[in-house]
Amino acid sequence: MTATATAVPNAPASPSDDTQISTLMAFTAGFVDTCGFVALFGLFTAHVTGNFVLIGATLAQPRPGILAKLLAFPVFILAVAVTQAFLHRCRRDGRDPSRAVLLGQAAFLALFLGVGVWGSPIDDPDAPLTILIGMFGVAAMAIQNVASRTVFAQHAPTTVMTGNVTQTVMDAVEVAYGADAAPAKARLRKMLPPVIGFALGAIAGGLGFVGAGFWCLALPLAAVLYVAWRRRRAGRG
Repeated sequence: MTATATAVPNAPASPSDDTQISTLMAFTAGFVDTCGFVALFGLFTAHVTGNFVLIGATLAQPRPGILAKLLAFPVFILAVAVTQAFLHRCRRDGRDPSRAVLLGQAAFLALFLGVGVWGSPIDDPDAPLTILIGMFGVAAMAIQNVASRTVFAQHAPTTVMTGNVTQTVMDAVEVAYGADAAPAKARLRKMLPPVIGFALGAIAGGLGFVGAGFWCLALPLAAVLYVAWRRRRAGRG
């Protein structure tokens, strides 16, 4: 596995295409993360390091559901490693992996949805089926985390918004002061749409699960499949 992850070069997409893709993928991450958190007793799927905080809180104030949070990290690592190995093979063969990576994520989202529906209602956070459902979500979002840093590296990050929000506020201040405003405005156009997409996805994920249960995951699944279709139309992957 190489130390540096680089995407297979393609003809550059238009800025509007990049913005649409990054916003849809950020919406997906916010949606899936919130849906998993609400449905699976506080399990983070996209923001997997947040489970460390919850583990610490559980150790301080014991509550059920710690096993899924403990397993999320090794499952996340395994999914990242397998995805990166696939990317390495694609780079070696000169193939664009973006569409295959998106379809892999879609497959795990479909499992998250399907097994979640089949296993509902979920009452025991430590039941093997509950944990399995959660790990499907973790694997799906691990793939997106890798894609965000490799095949979509030219886009703003889509899975964790802390850096995006920080950069957005910094650039907004730069624009307000009028100092070197052009680069700051360009970064704002890149960073702000995913932040909005993630926030809308988080709201939709919470409300969607309350209203439709695991069926609500059809929406982020459709978003990922749409992005994969766009990549196919563009002749990528």
